[in-house]
Amino acid sequence: MAQWESLLKLPASYRLQLDDLYDRDFLPMDVRHHLSAWIEKQDWQRATQDHALASVLLQVLLENLDIQHSRFVQEELFLQQHNIRRYKHKFQIHQDDPCKLASTIHWYLEKEKEILKDATLDEQVQRLTVTQETMEISCQQDLECKMSSLKNEVQCMEHAVICLEEQQDEFDFKYQTHMLEAATADEALKQEQFKTLQMLVNKLNECRKSILMDMNKLLDRVEGLIHCLVDKELIDWKRRQQKSCIGAPDNVCLDQMEKWFTGVAVCLFQMLEFLKKLDELVGKMTYPNDPVKAQKPALQTRTNSLLQTLLKSSFVVETQPSMPQGKGPLVLRTNVQFSAKTRILVKFPELNHSLTVAVSMDREVPQIKGYRRFNVLGTRTKALNMAESHSGGMVADFRHLTLREQKSGSGGKGVSDISLSVTEELHLIYFDTLFELKGFSVQLQTCSLPVVIISNSSQQQSAWASILWCNMLSQDHKDVMFFANTPAAPWPQFAEMLSWQFLSATKRGLDGAQLEMIAHRLFGKQENYDTCNVTWSKFSKGNTPESFWVWFDGILVMVKMYLEDLWREGLIMGFVNKSKEKSLLKRKQRGTFLLRFSESVIGGITFSWVEISSTGNPKIKTVQPFTKVDLSQIPFHEIIRNYQILEAENVPENPLLYLYPNIPKDDAFGKFYTEKTGDDSPYIKYIKTKLMFVSKENALEARSSDMEQGAGPEPQTGLYGEGADQVDYPEPLESTLETYSPDPMLSSSAEPQTDELLLYLNNPNNFSADFLPSDSPLPDLNLSSFISTPIQACGGIYL
Repeated sequence: MAQWESLLKLPASYRLQLDDLYDRDFLPMDVRHHLSAWIEKQDWQRATQDHALASVLLQVLLENLDIQHSRFVQEELFLQQHNIRRYKHKFQIHQDDPCKLASTIHWYLEKEKEILKDATLDEQVQRLTVTQETMEISCQQDLECKMSSLKNEVQCMEHAVICLEEQQDEFDFKYQTHMLEAATADEALKQEQFKTLQMLVNKLNECRKSILMDMNKLLDRVEGLIHCLVDKELIDWKRRQQKSCIGAPDNVCLDQMEKWFTGVAVCLFQMLEFLKKLDELVGKMTYPNDPVKAQKPALQTRTNSLLQTLLKSSFVVETQPSMPQGKGPLVLRTNVQFSAKTRILVKFPELNHSLTVAVSMDREVPQIKGYRRFNVLGTRTKALNMAESHSGGMVADFRHLTLREQKSGSGGKGVSDISLSVTEELHLIYFDTLFELKGFSVQLQTCSLPVVIISNSSQQQSAWASILWCNMLSQDHKDVMFFANTPAAPWPQFAEMLSWQFLSATKRGLDGAQLEMIAHRLFGKQENYDTCNVTWSKFSKGNTPESFWVWFDGILVMVKMYLEDLWREGLIMGFVNKSKEKSLLKRKQRGTFLLRFSESVIGGITFSWVEISSTGNPKIKTVQPFTKVDLSQIPFHEIIRNYQILEAENVPENPLLYLYPNIPKDDAFGKFYTEKTGDDSPYIKYIKTKLMFVSKENALEARSSDMEQGAGPEPQTGLYGEGADQVDYPEPLESTLETYSPDPMLSSSAEPQTDELLLYLNNPNNFSADFLPSDSPLPDLNLSSFISTPIQACGGIYL
C-alpha cells in the first residue's frame, strides 16, 4: 500500500499528527495528496546532494502541477485552480536551489514514516494486551446494553406519566360533568355516575402505584449503573491514568466515560421532571391514601442522592499537573509554570462557560515535621468549556500556574516525629466548582494525584523516582503520607514499571532476558524472581551514585538522547551481564559482537567481540564504555562502523563483523550510516584522534603494577571493574609485550612518539596545548569543541 494511502487510513489521533505536520506552506497537503504516487516514487534523498537530479525533479513537479491544474479547469473547480497556481509559483522560487526543495520533500516523507511507525508500534502494543482489551470490550458492550435499556425505560416512564395525566384529565372532566348534572339527575343516574367515577379513581390510583413502582425499579437500575461507573469504570480509569503517568501504554481517553455519565445524568434529570409532574397532578387532585403523597418524598431524596453521587464523581483531573520541560508529570518546580486540565464527565451544552473552576493547594496539611506550604499563582480560575478540548469535552485547561513556597506558617510545627526529604514530600492540588442546572446545585471537588515539588533541577531525578514508586504501588490518590511507611515493590510489578520507562521514551520496552539480568543485579542468582521484593532504599533512597535508579536512569537518558533508533530496531542487547555475555559469544564465529550497557559506568555503553587465539580458543574482548560525552560528538553507529584495532605487524582492521547472533554488521547498521565512507567520513579523523588507540597488554600490566604501588588510576571513561570479570576465561590471557609502533590510524600530520601519544591520550593535562600539530584541522567539526575538555581514552580495550 502506498505511504499516503496508509496515512489516510490511520486512526484519528495519528491523522491529527499528519494534519499538524502539514500545517506549513513548505509542502502543501493538496500537492502531497494529488501527486502522492509520483512523489513517493522519486529518490529525494539522492536529489538532496545531486543538483542535476533535483533540477529534473523540480521541472517534472511543475509539469505535474500544470496537468493537475488542467484537470481542475475541466472540472470547473475554481478554488483548486487558484491554489495550484499559487503552489506552482512558490515552487518556482526553488529553481536556483532545487536541492533545498528536494531536502524539504525528503524531510516530510521521513516524518510521515515516523508517524506510520508510531502507529504500527501502538498497534503492536495493543495486541500484547488483547486479552485485557477483549474483557474491557465485553464490559463496555454490557454497559452499552444497560444504557440502552435504561434509555428505553425512561421513554416508557415518560409515556406512562403522559397516560396518567390523561387519565386524571378524563376523571376531572367526568367529575365536573357529574357535579353540574347532579342537581337535575335522578338518584339512579347519580349512582351510575358515582360508580363510574369510583372506577376511574381506582384506575387512577392503580396507575399512580404502578408508576411509583416503576420509578423505584428505574432508580434501582440507575443505582446499579452508577455503582458500575463510579466504583469500577472510574476507579479503573484512575488506575490507568496513574500508570500512564509513569509510562504505561494504557488508554486514558474519557470520551466513552463521558457518554455513559451524561446518559445516566440525563435520565436522573428526567426523573426529577417526572417527580415534578407528579407534584402538579397531586396538586390538582388527591384523595385519602394517595400513594404519591406517601412515596414521592423518598423517591425525591433518592434521586437527588444518586444525582449528587454521579456529579461529584464526574469531576476529574483529565491531565495531571506537569511542567513543559519536566522529566515527567507530577514533578513541579517552584516559580516554573505548569499546566493541568480538569473535565466534567456530565456534558450539558447549556453549561458551556457557565461553571467556574478554582485552584488551591493542600486542604489538610499532614502532621509531618518541616512540611512545606505553597501558594498557587497565575490564572487560578477558569470556566469549563468545550472549546479547549479536541473531542468537545467540557474542560478547564489551566496552562499558566506556578507555585511559590510560603515564607511563614509553613512546616516545622507538626506533632509527628516523621521527617521526609523534599522529594518524598507529597502535595495535592485541588479544583472546585459549583454545578447548577434546572434548580439542582451541588459543590464539586477533585484533586490531582500526589505531586512532588522541587526548587532545583538537580532534584528532578530523585523526584521522578518518588513519583514512579508512589504511582506504581499506591492506589490511594490522596495518600500524602505514602513515604512515611514506604512499601516494597514485588518484582513482577517493578519489572513492568522499568519496561514502561523504555517503552514511553523509545517506543520499545524491555524483554524477558533484559529484565532477568536486572533482577540478577538486584537479587543475585535466583530460580524464581517473582517472590522477590525491591525496597525503596535499594531503588533510590538518598539518590546516591550507588542507587539502582541513578544507574538505570543514566542508561535511559543516554538511550533516549543518542541511541533511540538503534534501541528501537533491537540492535542493542543492552542489559546483559559479563558472564551471560561470555556464554553467548564464546561459541560464535570470530568477529561476532554485541552491545551492552555498562554495569559500572553510569550512562555507559560498550561492545564485546570474539577473537580466536593462536591455540584456536575463543577470546572475548571488551572496549571501554562510551558515555554521552563521546556519543554527543560521534554517533554510536559510526563508532561501530569505523572502529579498528592495531596488532603487531598486522594491518589495522575492524574486529566487529557480525552483530549477535550472526547478522552482518553493515546489514544491521547500514541504514544509519552517513553517505560518506572511509577517509571521506566526517567522523573518521575525529575517531582517529580521540577514540582510536591501542591498549597493548603490556601497557595494561604496567598500569596495574602502578596501581598496586599506590598510584591512582588514570582518567578513563570507564572503570577497571568493567573488564575485571574477563580474567575468569578458561584459556590464559596472552601477553604480546611488544613496543608500540606508529599507529596508521592517526593522521599523518601528527607524529609524536607512540608512547608519548598513549600517555597524552590517557593524561592530556600533563602536556602543553601544542603537543599535537595545529595544522591538522578536523573536517566538519569545531576542534575547540572537544580540545577544551580532557581527551579521554574511551576506545581502550579490555582483554
